[in-house]
Amino acid sequence: MNQIKITLALFLLGFSFCVNAQESGEYIEFNDRKNTVHGVYMGLATYYGKMHKKDTYAAGFKVAYVANQQFEVGLEAVGLYSDINRLGISDNDNDLVGAYGGIHLEPILFSKSILNLSFPLLIGGGAIGILEGDIDDYVVEDDSWEAVFVLEPGINLLFNINRYVQLEAGVKHRFSSRLSFDDFPLSRIDGFSAGIGVKIGVFNMGRNRYKKSGL
Repeated sequence: MNQIKITLALFLLGFSFCVNAQESGEYIEFNDRKNTVHGVYMGLATYYGKMHKKDTYAAGFKVAYVANQQFEVGLEAVGLYSDINRLGISDNDNDLVGAYGGIHLEPILFSKSILNLSFPLLIGGGAIGILEGDIDDYVVEDDSWEAVFVLEPGINLLFNINRYVQLEAGVKHRFSSRLSFDDFPLSRIDGFSAGIGVKIGVFNMGRNRYKKSGL
């Protein structure tokens, strides 16, 4: 089985080299480092969802390394806001805010096509707080903050504009550890959300170009 895999890999490598050599005019293109294409990027995204039937907004930032356009690993940070009020008590003006971050993992399918399908996963933690009062006069007490662990899987559709820019759109579900606020009946921040984002970087920096005359 290993011999078959090695033979197939060598065949694909040779085929790719021949195709690139035929299509290029002045240059021959090939991938170095055992045909692995490396990439890095920074990404921004915004999400909208529901938490206990209340509007919830989130913004995310991530930096990641992309291995062979098939798997991402990096770091991600998310800011969260929800006008949650006191879960049904309308005479109390309370907002939920929070921030969490951790490891970002994302396997990618159909990576050689313009459209890709991916399955991002965030594993990390942060803090959730309850803001009490009017927007111009918030009061934040020490016991209004709780540490939280977050697991956030999702599914994305990726659109490759070019070698440097990629758009994403998808949905995800946030699972959290249990919270225990003293005066607020909120046990978790679980919920679905949908959003869009952009990634900017170099997604195939392993590609090199050499003039024919230099060979």
